[in-house]
Amino acid sequence: MKFSDTSDDAVIDVVEQFDYSTQNEAYNETFITWRRKIDNPYAFNFIRNRKESIFVEGKGFENKSFPVAEQESIGKIMNTAGIAMFLWIVIDNLLSRVAVAVFDFIGFDIHTSFVSTAISGGSTEIVTALILVSLFKLWVPAFYLRLKLKMPKRLELMTTLNHASEMFGAIFMGLAVSAITSLPNIYTNRTRDIFNYFRDINADASVWDQEQFVIYTIFDIIILSILSELFFRGAIFGALRQFGDIFAIIVTSVMSGILVQDFREMPAALLISAVASLGMLRSGSIFTAIFVQAIFKMYRLALVLIEADTTDSLHLMRNGFILIVFMIGAAGAVLLYLARRSSNVHRIAVFSSELSLKERLITAFRTFPVSADICFCILAAAIKIIF
Repeated sequence: MKFSDTSDDAVIDVVEQFDYSTQNEAYNETFITWRRKIDNPYAFNFIRNRKESIFVEGKGFENKSFPVAEQESIGKIMNTAGIAMFLWIVIDNLLSRVAVAVFDFIGFDIHTSFVSTAISGGSTEIVTALILVSLFKLWVPAFYLRLKLKMPKRLELMTTLNHASEMFGAIFMGLAVSAITSLPNIYTNRTRDIFNYFRDINADASVWDQEQFVIYTIFDIIILSILSELFFRGAIFGALRQFGDIFAIIVTSVMSGILVQDFREMPAALLISAVASLGMLRSGSIFTAIFVQAIFKMYRLALVLIEADTTDSLHLMRNGFILIVFMIGAAGAVLLYLARRSSNVHRIAVFSSELSLKERLITAFRTFPVSADICFCILAAAIKIIF
């Protein structure tokens, strides 16, 4: 959106003056309709005639400013996002452990601790618990957001592929980012823990011969990639787009990074989320984001499997694999960029107001309970390092 309260126009209409050139016509019409609903508390549909003032009983004539209205709208949306984050945190850190403790008490072979994320016990029980916890911590917050924001499916999910080249560009960029973010901390994700567990309980058999591991791997790479992108790139992303695509990318990427509750995994989660968001916007399809997330998970799994090699060539194999993946990703991204450089199509909606991007982000992250969620996730990440 290219608009400012210092415009010479007499009437300020943020919905009308938004930049709708970045997506397809059907999506834009739905977006406008959702924002125009008078009873929609999450729509930023500020309208004001500079030459008129509104009389408010007890206050006199009031001339509500554009920045104040913008801050109020951001606050309402982020309050809802914060509650969704809180649901995620409670399910992931409290309810999941309570459920495991209950099943342990009634005789199932599964055990955990309230100060550790590790789960021990039988292979079937562990994988079942991980799958159920992952499903609930994604589905419950996503359902809450959809219930509150009341977005039409066409608006909640971008499903029209406008530019196929942008999808491939995002995939290549995802490969490059995956390689870079794996360098400081190659083996710290949950996939490694699962792999080591199955390898330990049956050292003489290939892990791929164990049904539970295969089920979890397919679930992690395919199902979780779909669900996580529907959450982060779904209703909440659509609502945040009202304040510009860059704002939406930053906020949802920070949410994604914070919610992993692990300092070692936060940089990768944040950057992959940013690539997924940008790829979705530029291609027009949420499937781009899903592919980026799935490829990132497959890359991490490949590193874990390479680690299973106990020969002296392990480090050479690992470093060679990382280098090859990075070169493929970087080369592909650069070639596609050069191929489309002559295109003048603007695919990122820019929002300009009296509030800077920094001020908008401060407004977003200091909103309660988002600020409390961030503090808790940082505390949980610190506890993981200690224990």
